[in-house]
Amino acid sequence: MKEYTIQSTVCVYSWDELAEEDQILVQAAKDATNGSYAPYSSFYVGAAVRLGNGTIVMGSNQENVAFPSGLCAERTALFAANAQYPDQPVLALAVAARNKDGFLSQPIPPCGGCCQVISEVERRFHQPIRIVLYGTDGTHVAHSIAALLPLQFSDKFLTVS
Repeated sequence: MKEYTIQSTVCVYSWDELAEEDQILVQAAKDATNGSYAPYSSFYVGAAVRLGNGTIVMGSNQENVAFPSGLCAERTALFAANAQYPDQPVLALAVAARNKDGFLSQPIPPCGGCCQVISEVERRFHQPIRIVLYGTDGTHVAHSIAALLPLQFSDKFLTVS
């Protein structure tokens, strides 16, 4: 048997320590929670991506009574960005979540499906995406999806014999 140790680095910033461009992106993600459709969970998630040309594209979670038919905020934002600006790389992604009591104290990470989509967008543009996860007690920042999803599925597995 072999055993591997996988380590990830995620930085935790107070609001005042965040770079201004990250504060702007997080605010857009917080604003995006207002577009959430979450009548079943009352869990409102917003995401915002900053593109290479400086454009910010927002997305929010969209629930459906048939739960598999909904979509997460991260994928909503990434798919909208890729559809509207197909030649612009995604430089950063911010995520914020709130419930009826307000924004969550701890940041929420993207789900596995969203992590895989972020991984694909990184491969598409051949560059990492800065991931900024907002929480009122601190904002977590990863410099690539590899910090959150170290064992990623990729196209290299499609050609393995």
